Amino acid sequence: MEARYYRKRRGFFECFLCRHNCRIPPGGVGICGVRRGENGVLKSLVYGRPCSIAADPIEKKPLFHFKPGSLSLSYATFGCNFKCSFCQNWQISQSIGEAGHMEPGEIVDLALKHGCAGIAHTYTEPTVFFEYAFDIAKAAHSKGLYNVFVTNGYTCDKPLEDIAPYLDAANIDLKSFSPEFYKKVCGAELAGVLKGIKKYAELGIHIEITNLIIPGHNDDADEIRRLCKWLVENIGENTPLHFSRYYPCYKLDAPPTPVEKLQEARETAKREGLRFVYIGNVSGDDENTICLGCGKVLVRRQGYKIVENRVLHNRCPDCGVDSHIVS
Repeated sequence: MEARYYRKRRGFFECFLCRHNCRIPPGGVGICGVRRGENGVLKSLVYGRPCSIAADPIEKKPLFHFKPGSLSLSYATFGCNFKCSFCQNWQISQSIGEAGHMEPGEIVDLALKHGCAGIAHTYTEPTVFFEYAFDIAKAAHSKGLYNVFVTNGYTCDKPLEDIAPYLDAANIDLKSFSPEFYKKVCGAELAGVLKGIKKYAELGIHIEITNLIIPGHNDDADEIRRLCKWLVENIGENTPLHFSRYYPCYKLDAPPTPVEKLQEARETAKREGLRFVYIGNVSGDDENTICLGCGKVLVRRQGYKIVENRVLHNRCPDCGVDSHIVS
């Protein structure tokens, strides 16, 4: 299928889908590996070719302040526009293999069949299968389903503006607050990610942020402080932030994150003014949502399961304070 968001130049195709703005020669592919110059046009190699599909709790994305307890039909195609050496889904993000074929309407029908409340465009980077995601999102909304992106935040402004009417929420990976980390470990630019996050906010899409803390790479206390400060100043104090524990994966040689480091990061985020901060990939009470007014537990979680949800009409049933949860 012909791709969107590109311009044909003399001797190459200029892609405007993500902030890499690849120049792709005839017969070549972009950084994502799934947009190729072919027969005078730029083509998407993955339209209609999902390589992974599952019905997941929305909490697994993780999204804690959007439709708690709901199921989302999660899917992905091959490919990614980042080259993270710690990728947890590298088998499908860093290669292209065999995949079946499903039209957008078939994805939506499958979601309805499994009792899902929405669609999660996830696992790899939804930007690289944007044309497919857009058609699925539009079809999903027509059936009353929500749409969420789990993304690295590197999409260009115009594609985001086009999909915004159908995109309800996003969990964005802010992998570090170091430009050097992004260049060396991810093959991208921090500035582009920050621009993307601000664009999501500007478009009124519900945002939650995940920061995977990797020992010796992005766990500097001052870096974490600056990341939190930027979120407060640019996106707002009520932005949910998820600090996630790293486990060894793919090419990166680093130990699992000490739980103490995650707890320190959480305290730093609170001191900087963030009001909803969670710790992921560990067991405990650090994933419960607490009322900002009376301090009582509003949503109690155990892993990806909602044990108790006391939110009533988006407010605390005891003191009436806004829960900042889209229910």
